Amino acid sequence: MRLGGQVIADTTDAVRVLETSHPPVYYLPLKAFPDGVLLPVEGTSFCEFKGEAHYFDVVAGTTRVPRAGWTYPEPAPGYEALCTRVALYPSHMDSCEVNGEQVTFQEGDFYGGWITPQIVGPFKGGPGTSGW
Repeated sequence: MRLGGQVIADTTDAVRVLETSHPPVYYLPLKAFPDGVLLPVEGTSFCEFKGEAHYFDVVAGTTRVPRAGWTYPEPAPGYEALCTRVALYPSHMDSCEVNGEQVTFQEGDFYGGWITPQIVGPFKGGPGTSGW
């Protein structure tokens, strides 16, 4: 994963989470990010499945992307594996890869889906898709 021309995370220890009507989201270990890349910020949101999300600004060099990462420090039952992991919006990064394949991002800013060539839609997120 790259931001500001720098590699900000490189790991083979990701957790892939599938949810209704959108591409998978990858949660990387917090320890995969160098110090200073993830800066906790105020505010939370609530996922009916995973619980309360907390956010990070993501920083690399002079590039700072507000609320581009999130975590579930006390996830709902069944999602305990996420408590020490963070997901990032691929749309806000310079580039993201899964097993060497370039990721494209899911439309919209509500979901953080990672689309690789074998992932086929339609997906929620774009205009007019919130009701299905």
